[in-house]
Amino acid sequence: MTDVKTFTISELAAEFDVTTRTIRFYEEKGMLAPARQGQARVYNHADRVRLELILRGKRIGMSLDESREIIDMYDPQSDNSEQYHFLIDKVDARSTQLRKQLQDIEELLQGLQDVRDRCIAALSQPEEA
Repeated sequence: MTDVKTFTISELAAEFDVTTRTIRFYEEKGMLAPARQGQARVYNHADRVRLELILRGKRIGMSLDESREIIDMYDPQSDNSEQYHFLIDKVDARSTQLRKQLQDIEELLQGLQDVRDRCIAALSQPEEA
């Protein structure tokens, strides 16, 4: 019989550099369901992978519902092509959104530079008496 590796909430929090409160939040949202040994939460490998995927999704700007949907699509008995296509669509949409935001920021920065240049030009002009 082999021992199955388990993790405490503190171990996962340290590994992923999040607070234990963050992990409990994902539990409250139904995204993680650790086993219990008395009052202690006991996480298995699948829980650890789910947490990693949740945090990865968060890092790329996905909502918790989007992350849940993608994670729940996983089926070890299939090729998961539906999951991959869904994720590709989400990544493409997020990339488009970020490119638009970047364009908006570049335009805003150019507008600020124009105002700054006008102010400097006004300050360099001699005052009329």
